[in-house]
Amino acid sequence: MSDERQIDELSGVETTGHEWDGIKELNNPLPRWWLWIFYATIAFSIGYMVWFPAIPLLNGNTPGLSGETNRGKLQEELAAVAQQRDGMYAKLEAASLDEIRQDPDMLRFAVAGGESLFKVNCSQCHGSGAQGGPGYPNLNDDDWIWGGELEIILDTIAHGVRAEEDDDTRFGEMPAFGRDEFLDGAQINQVAEFVLKLSGQPHDSAAADQGQTIFEDECSACHGNDGQGDPVAGAPALNDALWLYGGSKADIVAQVNLPKHGVMPAWEPRLGSLAVKQLAVYVHGLGGGQ
Repeated sequence: MSDERQIDELSGVETTGHEWDGIKELNNPLPRWWLWIFYATIAFSIGYMVWFPAIPLLNGNTPGLSGETNRGKLQEELAAVAQQRDGMYAKLEAASLDEIRQDPDMLRFAVAGGESLFKVNCSQCHGSGAQGGPGYPNLNDDDWIWGGELEIILDTIAHGVRAEEDDDTRFGEMPAFGRDEFLDGAQINQVAEFVLKLSGQPHDSAAADQGQTIFEDECSACHGNDGQGDPVAGAPALNDALWLYGGSKADIVAQVNLPKHGVMPAWEPRLGSLAVKQLAVYVHGLGGGQ
């Protein structure tokens, strides 16, 4: 590389004196507009660091003149939402169930909250769509063991079913007719045939006629003469196609012989009265509420 100025023969531009494989670098200055933009970005970055929190320190960062951060904005928005939500919670707490149903905003808020609570606390047994399963009632239909009115649903959720920890729990128990020898095998078979008849299923007519008398003596006090059930006693209807533990003859015989009894926790001590109210409104609105 020479210390003297070198001019490129083709372009007439002075070179930098650098050469690679016979190619010389021209000493063309950067465009003026590019330089001004570059200087502007430097000035902007300095201003940004001064105005906003930006420079890392050992225990945090510089606060900046504005003190504004996206995290701070998020906290403000969350606080505003929480304040609005707390206001609606207060309204729900003070409102009666009828008032909630009559107020579109409260109803919408209660249903949304109840749906979330249901998914966390109830779907494990009743299913994510409240469709139920063997031993767990379907909450979408109009067949209710303990009653489907809104106030009754609220009471059932609050105090549970056969929940030993709650003195006001729903409690109903069917005798073990076979195990405790209230009925023999032949009588249980006849009762099962009559229950099949009540629910419109194929059955042995002669055995069902004999079973009707036994049913009226032993079962009708809770299930009704026509098998319509009794929500006060927690006795399910037997004259439809909806079954909690199965509707086949074998299932019916097994239930008469040694009945299964489901248990549901008392949710009010666990979740509080407001959550129970939201759950009741949600369940009632699934389609089967009376």
